[in-house]
Amino acid sequence: MRDNTADYRDIFLNDLPMMDARAPVEFSKGALPGVLNLPLMDDNERQRVGTCYKQHGQDAAIALGHQLVSGQVKAERVAAWAAFAKANPHGYLYCFRGGLRSQITQQWLAEAGIDYPRVIGGYKAMRTFLLETTQQAVAECDFVILGGLTGAGKTDVLVQLSNSLDLEGHANHRGSSFGKRASGQPAQIDFENRLAIDLLKQRARGNEQFVLEDEGRMVGSCTVPLALYQGMQQYPLVWLEDAFEDRVERILRDYVVNLCAEFIALHGEDEGFRLYAERLLQSLSNIQKRLGGERYQRLLAIMQAALDEQRSGAVALHRDWIAGLLREYYDPMYAYQRESKAARIEFAGDQAAVIAYLTERKASRQ
Repeated sequence: MRDNTADYRDIFLNDLPMMDARAPVEFSKGALPGVLNLPLMDDNERQRVGTCYKQHGQDAAIALGHQLVSGQVKAERVAAWAAFAKANPHGYLYCFRGGLRSQITQQWLAEAGIDYPRVIGGYKAMRTFLLETTQQAVAECDFVILGGLTGAGKTDVLVQLSNSLDLEGHANHRGSSFGKRASGQPAQIDFENRLAIDLLKQRARGNEQFVLEDEGRMVGSCTVPLALYQGMQQYPLVWLEDAFEDRVERILRDYVVNLCAEFIALHGEDEGFRLYAERLLQSLSNIQKRLGGERYQRLLAIMQAALDEQRSGAVALHRDWIAGLLREYYDPMYAYQRESKAARIEFAGDQAAVIAYLTERKASRQ
């Protein structure tokens, strides 16, 4: 049998397949990308064994666990583990701390004729490794922030760079009041794990300088790690500029056409459009107080008319509320923010100029 491993770096750099033997409730609170949850115990069984452990000690808890997971239940779980092991001969299994649950899973697999290694220290050790990975990167690497007005195309720039950290991508959110996607956001722990693995892989490729979009502490419901966020308040800034009309078109593409398509792909034509329209109206409602009553009602009427028109396939009317929001809300707010950050801006230009500058900046500091 391959040896059990504590080489967490190797696991994440090579996307090694893993089987998580924790209960579903533990898995849902935080997991690792691409991992399959094949629990030793379900949530109810885990709770009963945990209560028994507190009241009667470890031996009694182990005995109860063997009683609860026996017969057909045990056979089905071992069969699922065996199928995973056969499909992923280079993988590993783990539980929370690398203790009894993963050892029992290993033992039962061995009894079925399959030797399969586990991760020493389990999920907790891997999670600690990833937290330290992010902290080390913040302490040791060079970061630059990409700023710009709403719709300037900051994400479009990031995807063309080899050293970008896409916080919005990891959070599955576009970062603004209108940023929710059709699919949900990851749990906070999942977001942090994805970010850390991204940093680990990029540093392994030799990247020691990273470009981040200018974000608040929250990207939707996901919180940027504190050390990184504090750094983002001080890192040098590159400002992306674009024509007003191009920004309107980009927002129309991302927040209307593409968002509608996301909902329809997930929920079907009629229900998808209904949920998309509901989401757009809710996003506007979320900033109602900041807009003020008269302005909100005016933009709401335009948005409702645009949604009615969109049912027939036309999206032209959406440009009116987008332009109104930019002129009356987002642009004045960003103008103030740019003024407050002016001393940190080391370059400003259009998309081509910014990409060229950031590419050269990376090359000169390798």
